[in-house]
Amino acid sequence: MTTPPPQGQNPFAQGQTAPQGQPQFPGQPGYPQQPNAPYAPVPPQQRKRGVKFYVRIAVVVAAVIAAGIGFIASRDDAATAKVGDCMSVGNPKSTTEPELEVVDCGDSKAAYKVEQKKTDDSSCDRTKYAQYTETGGSSEFTLCLSEYPAK
Repeated sequence: MTTPPPQGQNPFAQGQTAPQGQPQFPGQPGYPQQPNAPYAPVPPQQRKRGVKFYVRIAVVVAAVIAAGIGFIASRDDAATAKVGDCMSVGNPKSTTEPELEVVDCGDSKAAYKVEQKKTDDSSCDRTKYAQYTETGGSSEFTLCLSEYPAK
């Protein structure tokens, strides 16, 4: 003689059964995956970034900062001067490196005004102008400067 199964259970059912009153959906937590149900894609694990990665980033950032500082520092120097610009002298005691810088003509530091900018080998009329020549760089030029404000 056999004993009847407990009430609510089917002795021939395979796996787990859903609790009473709740439908069973494949793939939900707590329920077994059905053999024909599609599997969700598993996202790939992200690689851990090592010290080399961060060093490379730091080098790139430092290079960009250095280039920006170099650009800002050089944009007001004699090489960028145009006719009509006013110049200040950062190192007036030096005859070889006066440290000319483009300034606003209304600035109290304005000491000279660019009258001519020559890229050939000619020089300025020394009776009218002071002369600044830059050589050895990517561009060679001569600035003919008059005192500013004119005396």
